[in-house]
Amino acid sequence: MPDYDVSAPLDTDYYGVFANVPDADRAFWNRARTFAVETLDELSEAWDKAEYPLHLARRLGELDLLTDGVEGPGLTPMSPLAAGLVNMEISRGDGSMGTVVAVQGGLALRSIAMFGSDEQKATWLVPLARAEKLGAFALTEPDHGSDSVALETTAHRDGDEWVINGEKKWIGNGSVGDVTVVWARDDDGNVRGFLVDQSLPGYVGETMLGKGSLRAVHQARITLTDVRIPLDAVLPGTHTFKDTAVVLFATRLGVAWSALGHATAVFEAALNYAQQRVQFGKPIAGFQIVQERLTLMLSELTSMQLHCIRLAELDAAGTLRPIQASLAKFHNTRAARSLASLARDMLGGNGILLENHVIRHLADIESIHTYEGTESIQSLLIGRDLTGVSAFH
Repeated sequence: MPDYDVSAPLDTDYYGVFANVPDADRAFWNRARTFAVETLDELSEAWDKAEYPLHLARRLGELDLLTDGVEGPGLTPMSPLAAGLVNMEISRGDGSMGTVVAVQGGLALRSIAMFGSDEQKATWLVPLARAEKLGAFALTEPDHGSDSVALETTAHRDGDEWVINGEKKWIGNGSVGDVTVVWARDDDGNVRGFLVDQSLPGYVGETMLGKGSLRAVHQARITLTDVRIPLDAVLPGTHTFKDTAVVLFATRLGVAWSALGHATAVFEAALNYAQQRVQFGKPIAGFQIVQERLTLMLSELTSMQLHCIRLAELDAAGTLRPIQASLAKFHNTRAARSLASLARDMLGGNGILLENHVIRHLADIESIHTYEGTESIQSLLIGRDLTGVSAFH
């Protein structure tokens, strides 16, 4: 048993930001909370061993927590607020499972729902939502991350088939899934999405080893060598990289919510610990410097909550601009990093023990700070919007 119980949820909400969450949205939130609490110990052990508990990913589907608010035939309606709360709560428990939500629902499911044919939607939407099938989203390449617009993977038309060649890297579910949405250039140089069965000859997904972050979910390096797929495997609604960007923009708000979940976990761990840890004859919560740090952390956490709730409102109203989601991601992942560092320091040596969870969140925050657009890329996007001048070239 751990020496301290720091994982108990405290429902920190200083401004009452979530006081009026509708019952339908709260039902999603409660299911996510139950999942996070019940799986915490198992996921901490899986993180330590760098094992991907696929049965827990499938459990998320059984609980109908994987759609990320995506709309489509057979999918349960989920408001932007409910989608955000699920992202927040799952990440409060564990970042690897938060990434499962982001990959399965935010990227793979969303790509097919937005750009797929009726037949493709009928085939994939419900199985992906229920995690009966696992999906991947293959955009990033070994030589193209932030400049993914320059991707080199190709899709050549050969009679009644597409032939795909190229490499992808950092692809969640890319070595353990069923279908991968591969972004590649067609013969005209246009970037399009293709549905590739992972069991096809020429598709090789190798699980990446040695990660110090998100250790309880697998990312893959994928090699595609003369992979042949039928002509109707292309997502017909995709025509340029702008279509890819639409999917990415839609997931950035989810990352902001995920960062809020991590930040909530480390703040509440620090607060729980401060009230239990006794030094110099009294709980450290009674020391001035600890109270000052907790206040600083609370102010940052509250700011993160306000970013998320406001953008959920804009999203529900249909007025959310992609660049606003970029600002939320920029702010929240930066703030989460800061809170995790403060919490780790406040726990002292106990802060590096996995049983106290803070070090796991600190490491996982490094990944969400990077994926779906690094801090630098978000800065350039926001800067261009502010000034009207692009600094990308």
